[in-house]
Amino acid sequence: MFERIMVPVALDHADRMERTLDAAADLARQYEAPVTYVAVSGKVPNAVARTPEKFAAELDMFAREQGSRAGITTEALTLTSNDPGAELEKRLLEGIEKTGADLVVMGSHPPGVADALHLIGSHAAWLVRHSDVSVFVVR
Repeated sequence: MFERIMVPVALDHADRMERTLDAAADLARQYEAPVTYVAVSGKVPNAVARTPEKFAAELDMFAREQGSRAGITTEALTLTSNDPGAELEKRLLEGIEKTGADLVVMGSHPPGVADALHLIGSHAAWLVRHSDVSVFVVR
């Protein structure tokens, strides 16, 4: 049913992604589909790495570890942005195109008052509305 899975990751919050990573691995095993972990990084030093190249190396290592832990085929794709906060959704859409993913598995924050008032939306909600692929949102 699914041929390629994309999982957006925030390496600085990977410790809070266990349910998302497990769901993606389960689906990958079920459909024998490779998983591509995608992260958007800025061009300036951040909490994960001092350079975009080191960030990409960290994501590659993360992907290899996930593949080894879960027994699945994995890849990594780092997308660089001048302003990751402002461009995240569009970069994730770009990631879908570059990876050829037909399923995105991603985590979402628990809904709050701002969501109920439609003042802000989640990245997952934006991707559901703007992509042509299935999006599996994990809480």
